[in-house]
Order: sequence, then C-alpha cells, then structure tokens
Amino acid sequence: MALTVRTRDIPKIPGAVKWYRVSAYITGVLLLALVVEMVIKYTPLHLEMQLGGGAFFVPEGTAGKEPGTFNLSIGILIAHGWLYVLYLFTDFRLWSIMRWKPIRFLLIALGGIIPFMSFVVEHRMQKIAMDTYHELTAAQQREKEAAR
Repeated sequence: MALTVRTRDIPKIPGAVKWYRVSAYITGVLLLALVVEMVIKYTPLHLEMQLGGGAFFVPEGTAGKEPGTFNLSIGILIAHGWLYVLYLFTDFRLWSIMRWKPIRFLLIALGGIIPFMSFVVEHRMQKIAMDTYHELTAAQQREKEAAR
C-alpha cells in the first residue's frame, strides 16, 4: 500500500491530512448538532432552535420569524450540507494522494453522514496516512544516504 504513493505526492500528505482532519471535525460537530435538531423537532417536543429573541428553543415553525432572530435549525442544516461537500473534497484529495482503493473513499465519505463516525474514521485514516508518510520519508532518506 505504501509503495503506491507517487514520489512527487509524498510532501503533500501532511497538508492533505491536516485539511481532512479539520473538515472531519467540523462535519462531525455539525452532524451531532443536526441530530440534536432532528430529535427536538421530530419528537413530541416539536421545537426548533433560534438565535435572538430571548428564547433558544421555540415552537416548530416560529424560529427566525421575528425581526432580530435567526433560525438556527435551518442554519445547521445548510452549514452541514455545504461543509459535507468540503469534507468530500478533502476526503477525495487525501484518497487520491494516498492512492487507496475506492472502498476506502466510500468509508471515509460515510463518516460525514453517520453520527460519531467522522471522529473514528478521521483518527484511523490520519494514522494510516501519517504512518505511510513517515515510512516513505524514511525510505527516501535511506536512499539519499546510500547514494552518497
């Protein structure tokens, strides 16, 4: 697996891992917020979240209707959707640099839609990628020393 990474892509690995990790945490947190939003909206509570107006939880359908208020429930939904696209982009970038099998791309992509999974998958993928990076840079260093 480590041998499939192109030599020119080895220096790109830490940056790709960094952006993937950031997007995984953001997506994971927003997904958990989305789960909370769905629970309070679709259980007998029938509430939504809003910013401003003195109340954080308001009856369903009233969030963001008054001047100076913002429908946080819709904001979370939209933010997660757009940031999931960014997550997929960072997933694709890391996957393509590492030249992993397609199933790994799908596994990472699932991390953004299954609660808590982005944190677990992120930890595992960054460890695999960085271990590979350290292996490859050590091999490059040994080759340079052998050439001297």
